Amino acid sequence: MPASPLHRVAVLVLEGAKPLDVGIPAQVFTTRASMPYEVRVCGATPGPVTGGDGLAYSVAHGLDALEWADIVFVPGYRHPDREDPPQPVADALIAAHARGARLAAISTGAFALAATGLLDGRRATTHWHYTRALMARHPLIRVDENVLFVDEGSVLTSAGAASGIDLCLHILRGDLGVAASNHAARRLVAAPYRSGGQAQYVPRSVPEPLGERFGATREWALRRLGEPLTLDVLARQAGVSPRTFSRRFVEETGYTPMQWVMRARIDRARELLERSQRSVEQVAADVGLGTGANLRLHFRRVLGTTPSDYRRTFSQGE
Repeated sequence: MPASPLHRVAVLVLEGAKPLDVGIPAQVFTTRASMPYEVRVCGATPGPVTGGDGLAYSVAHGLDALEWADIVFVPGYRHPDREDPPQPVADALIAAHARGARLAAISTGAFALAATGLLDGRRATTHWHYTRALMARHPLIRVDENVLFVDEGSVLTSAGAASGIDLCLHILRGDLGVAASNHAARRLVAAPYRSGGQAQYVPRSVPEPLGERFGATREWALRRLGEPLTLDVLARQAGVSPRTFSRRFVEETGYTPMQWVMRARIDRARELLERSQRSVEQVAADVGLGTGANLRLHFRRVLGTTPSDYRRTFSQGE
């Protein structure tokens, strides 16, 4: 266990908690030498908690863990649209938020955050099956049913279980940088990055294996970021016309192909800045942005900082 964890993570298990939703933050932020986090699983009270899908939990901590934590995850639970969580739970979440803790809901855990009033006036999401119920039960929330996760700073929400992984990796990227997030993604055998703006699902009258096909194209592009990657090149690799590729790529990722390529290049540049001593000019060439001036321009546009300042923040040995 790290002697002085960077962040203390509480996973709040409510009655009917979904097992995947509970396991995701517990595993992503699991205490280990390479991860400066400490995780505590808690409930309304210590002891047994009846879960969903035939499972039960035995939690060692009660709501005092929310006084200790600076990140609180609320996994999804069954029948969230029927009644609010117990008032002591809502009060503990409000107090944790007031103290400065980040609150992050996975799937229907958004209903527990909604019950506190902390989502009123904010964007939020939840599992697509429950978005209309969230809108009806909490009309002051700006529910976005077409995204994987929403980051409102001190409160974050995500869609179904798989998008909980995306949310956790998003948080990890902000805390420790791209290299640590990519390492965790490899450990989980998960996609290293899916944008919060990506659609939860793409409704089609006839199912098509487009996700797999375009996923392979994205993997192909990630291995060739230093090479010219035009719309025509990507479409040819995917085996569809540029127009079809562009339209369906936006449906799947929330980005145009060229926006996605630029963000992939910036992410690769971030990782090189974190893990190598290569100059800004060398990094720019490595990721296909040509010059240091071009890298600085896009780095500031996307991240609001400079490559040099970013390197100082996430330098090796920190």
